[in-house]
Amino acid sequence: MNPILQSFLLIQGVLIGLMTLAGLLVWIERRLLALWQDRLGPNRCGPFGILIFVADGIKMVTKEDWIPPTADKPVFILAPAIIVVTALLSFAIIPFAPGLVILDLNIGILFFLGLSSMGLYSTVLGGWASNNKYSLLGGLRMSAQMFSYEVFMGLSLMGVVILSGSLNLREIVEAQAGMWFVIPQFLGFLIFMIAGLAETHRLPFDMPEAESELIAGYHTEYSSLKFGMFFVGEYVGVTLISAIIVTLFFGGWHGPVLPPFVWFFLKTSAFIIFFILLRAAIPRPRFDQLLAWGWKFILPLALLNLIITGAIVLARGN
Repeated sequence: MNPILQSFLLIQGVLIGLMTLAGLLVWIERRLLALWQDRLGPNRCGPFGILIFVADGIKMVTKEDWIPPTADKPVFILAPAIIVVTALLSFAIIPFAPGLVILDLNIGILFFLGLSSMGLYSTVLGGWASNNKYSLLGGLRMSAQMFSYEVFMGLSLMGVVILSGSLNLREIVEAQAGMWFVIPQFLGFLIFMIAGLAETHRLPFDMPEAESELIAGYHTEYSSLKFGMFFVGEYVGVTLISAIIVTLFFGGWHGPVLPPFVWFFLKTSAFIIFFILLRAAIPRPRFDQLLAWGWKFILPLALLNLIITGAIVLARGN
């Protein structure tokens, strides 16, 4: 097949798959939380309530698209698009199977970290442009949270880079053919997973939109499709973090019997389910506790993991 045509079809498949998955995750999350909390959950709209995401989509499209009169309108409109675009672009470097990657970059990890940093602008600009004190506080919380936990996220990945000798995600997966990196880098995996939760501001780290304190935080003033873009961006972000964890620590597409892409999908789905169930299992900490925990506890652990990994690799090399 023509390489350009193959890349085009792969891009379309990833986009359609992610948009469909983001909608289905609305139903999956509600059903899993209902099961966890011993209640029924959605069961009216379609078989087992599976069409609830269609009903939610229709509701968002038909709602009034209101912009506050005092808002900075160009920035207010642009902000929701940033989180969706950055999350979708990050999937360009994910190797789903051997030869099944859109962009085989030698600096794949740096590309991912750069785009995750750019996603911060969505919440900060949305909170500022809304001209609402609760939205502004949500945006400021998000900036402090992401600035803090991005440091730990980057440090937690350095052990994987040292062991594989590459920033290319495909080469990192290939380096795990004999042993998944979660075994020698279990501490790095835990730190990355915690930092990923903070990056996607999912419960229990949803302080930027804590409804009991800030109404809805940075997207308080958003409605209709603009709110829907924030919603989709959050679920795509959860999928991205799950896929990155699988790629860096759990062998990517490696697995017996089943085709490589099926293994990648199953592993990613397991982490998505885990993140969803965390929402029902862990209470939300105070914002000052979250930041203090990161700088006083997670940062030293990330540095310790990096130092020990470097020392072991250096000792083996000698």
